[in-house]
Amino acid sequence: MTQDNRTAVTGFILLGFSEIHELQPLLFTMLLFLYILTLMANTLIVVVINGDHTFDTPMYFFLTHLSCLDVCYLSVIIPIMLENLLVQKMGISMVGCAIQMFLFLLFGVAECFLLAAMAFDRYVAICYPLHYGVIMSRIVCKKLVVASYVCGTAVGLVHTIIAFSLPFCALVITHFFCEIQPLLELLCGDTSLSEIQVIAVAVFAIMVPFLMIIFSYICILSTILKMPSVEGRHKTFSTCSSHLLVVILFYGTASSTYLRPKSSYSPPIDKLLSLAYSILTPLLNPIIYSLRNKEVKEALMKQWRKFIFP
Repeated sequence: MTQDNRTAVTGFILLGFSEIHELQPLLFTMLLFLYILTLMANTLIVVVINGDHTFDTPMYFFLTHLSCLDVCYLSVIIPIMLENLLVQKMGISMVGCAIQMFLFLLFGVAECFLLAAMAFDRYVAICYPLHYGVIMSRIVCKKLVVASYVCGTAVGLVHTIIAFSLPFCALVITHFFCEIQPLLELLCGDTSLSEIQVIAVAVFAIMVPFLMIIFSYICILSTILKMPSVEGRHKTFSTCSSHLLVVILFYGTASSTYLRPKSSYSPPIDKLLSLAYSILTPLLNPIIYSLRNKEVKEALMKQWRKFIFP
């Protein structure tokens, strides 16, 4: 591609799932159903928690923000994907691509650090129960949430700047949204430095909060094992089980996408992994928390009875 052609670039082509053209109507229907279901599930969690004063605790404060983040970063991807499937539109402007990448990374990284904040909350509640109210004050919780968004914004900006710092030699993105790895495939010249920078930022965004979570749970397990009662151990650990499942689900898929070199990139596998952490995780999070939390289940039933018998 000549220099003139490079400067004339105004957009990209998103291949999405064009290789299964005959199944795209079915894919559109499934994605639309999952998107609506996810919106409803996360919105219901937020409404139920904010509508009941018994949930005025740090854990549920963080859970409402987790649901909001899930809705936000899912909404960055799915509406455009549904539009492309519906009208067979495969293009996205360069500005639109940069904005989509930035917002997706912002919300995704913010969720990484929010999960770390939730782990810290469980650590304080179990290891320092007498000081819990002082340590996890409302102002501390708000600062942890703000810090999560600040980290997400910083990582989103760095990744976006890296991806758009070099000219593009191709315009076809082998993905269903503007993801960092497939965009690096389109850059001209030697992209090894950009790849190292992306991995370095990803290590910070994924591994730092993950190590904080691991440290929190090591301390939690150490405290639980010192409890004399088996029933007490089980009851205490059950307060962490929902968060632990969400962490495994989110980090398992996200790390397999970002913490690997470009040489191992495989479009079909990467699409499936992206679907897992961008669609299934936001859907399963409220289900996990509602099914494994007695208080949330009771509040949901209360709201359901009010709806049926106003």
